[in-house]
Amino acid sequence: MAHALVSPNAAAYTSGWDISQTLESARGQVEERFLEGGTVLLSVMDVLNRLLSSLENVTTALDNKEASDTGADLRATVASLTALPITEEGRQQALVSLAHTGRELRKHVADMQETMRYLRTFAVTVKITGAGIAEFAGFAQEILERIYSGTDEVNRFAAHLDSLDKEVKLAASFGASVSKGYADTVPAVAGALRDDAAKIAEHRKDLGVIAREVGAIARVVQSKVASTLSALQIGDITRQRIEHVQATFSLLEDFFAGEDGAKLDAGARRRLQNVIHHLTAAQMSDMCANFQRDSENVVKTIASFDHDMREILRLRDQMSGESGGAGGNFMRALESSVSAAHEIVKQVDAASRQADHVSQSTIGTAAKLSEAIGNIRAVKTDIHYMALNTNLRCSRLGEEGRSINVVTAELRIFAGKLDDSADAIVNGLPALEAAAGRVAPATDAGAGNLGESLTSAVGNIRSAANLMENELKVLAENGREVATKISLLIGKLDFQHDLGEVLAGCADLLEGVAGTDVADISDLAEMIAPLDRKIFKHYTMVQERNIHRDVIPASEGSTPALAEMAKVENDEDLFADALF
Repeated sequence: MAHALVSPNAAAYTSGWDISQTLESARGQVEERFLEGGTVLLSVMDVLNRLLSSLENVTTALDNKEASDTGADLRATVASLTALPITEEGRQQALVSLAHTGRELRKHVADMQETMRYLRTFAVTVKITGAGIAEFAGFAQEILERIYSGTDEVNRFAAHLDSLDKEVKLAASFGASVSKGYADTVPAVAGALRDDAAKIAEHRKDLGVIAREVGAIARVVQSKVASTLSALQIGDITRQRIEHVQATFSLLEDFFAGEDGAKLDAGARRRLQNVIHHLTAAQMSDMCANFQRDSENVVKTIASFDHDMREILRLRDQMSGESGGAGGNFMRALESSVSAAHEIVKQVDAASRQADHVSQSTIGTAAKLSEAIGNIRAVKTDIHYMALNTNLRCSRLGEEGRSINVVTAELRIFAGKLDDSADAIVNGLPALEAAAGRVAPATDAGAGNLGESLTSAVGNIRSAANLMENELKVLAENGREVATKISLLIGKLDFQHDLGEVLAGCADLLEGVAGTDVADISDLAEMIAPLDRKIFKHYTMVQERNIHRDVIPASEGSTPALAEMAKVENDEDLFADALF
């Protein structure tokens, strides 16, 4: 065959060393760009893992059992708040009943006071009437003192009832104000709490959906990054193939400098050099085609990240409330409603304390009244027996004691009336105690538990809000970092720009040096067999070997090399070939 034609532009590159230097520059750029791209990809993978971790934390916060329990506690608190007007109405009715019972007792006390006034009158009359009778003077004074003592007991009795009546009126007045306040505020506050709780539940549900969407997209990007990392093997493959081309030139130079090469004349040397140029040009051309195809796929994959990341950022903003019009975390809005409920609870607590005081005071008053009734009965008994003794003495005195006898008979009659009033009061005391129990029933949970529930709910709500805001903040930061890394990645992994052109330039250079025709070296097959084996042994890809045999067919001298390569393929390098 005719010798290869060398283009003018390639005239300066007839030396394999010169071509190797150009290839070395290309190899260095490939190694640098792909190493840089791999580093960026790994950093993206790292921040994606953190993004997914923060998403998991958000999901955990959304699934937090304590937050769910807070919702249940809140609903129970709302139910308790809603029941407050009814509870207060019952308390008001109990106060009315207590006031009525107190007034009924007050009537009997008034009767007792009236009776005591009559008794004092009769006692004074006895003292006056018996003034001329020596044995009645001290006796009349004793009766009068017992009547004064009884009067004091009745007046103390009346004072206890008056004090109780004032307390009941005060509690009723305060309760009426509270009850009106309940009517004005409780429905609105309870409604706000219900609405806020529903909004929180709905918001958490929406956040859960968005978090799953973000997670799905992030995992798609993660998968793309992983596949891109795998596809970056094209960089390592390209580097290796450039090194193989460089090694081919180096082996050719060593061959020419060796004993076998020295046997070749100038023409044979040019023919062998031409074939090697065609071989390296074919390897470079195939390498460029593979690089072009695989790097385009990498760039397309990386370009698709942009849409994914915009979607992640949009969903991230929606979760953070920046673009969803939510005005931030719904849990913050709930705190104002809970604070309003706390004000109501304070009123409940004050009303409960006052009602409890009235109830305890009433029970105490009932005990004092029972004691006072005993004292009054004792006074009545003393007066009765003293009057009876007077009657007996008057009977012995005859006409002289008749006037005193009439007065003491009246004393006995009116002293008996004290028993009637006392019995009525004793019968009324259980009703008084029962009414007191209804004012502050033992089963009443009071404002304390309601206040504790609200305090606990506020604490849990605040903790959940802080946790959610912190996790969303971390999520936002990771989202921004992912977006930044992706933008950087697109620029770093645009291998077509500059790098593809450099490799294509090297391929064109080799094709220009090789020329259009391949020299015939069949007559040199036996002599160049050692060179053929050495070049062939460098290849790590079946594709390279096939190209080699297309340019330099196998000969008997190269058979050992083929056998050796077959052995290698059946062992460790078979796995390496599978990777490519």
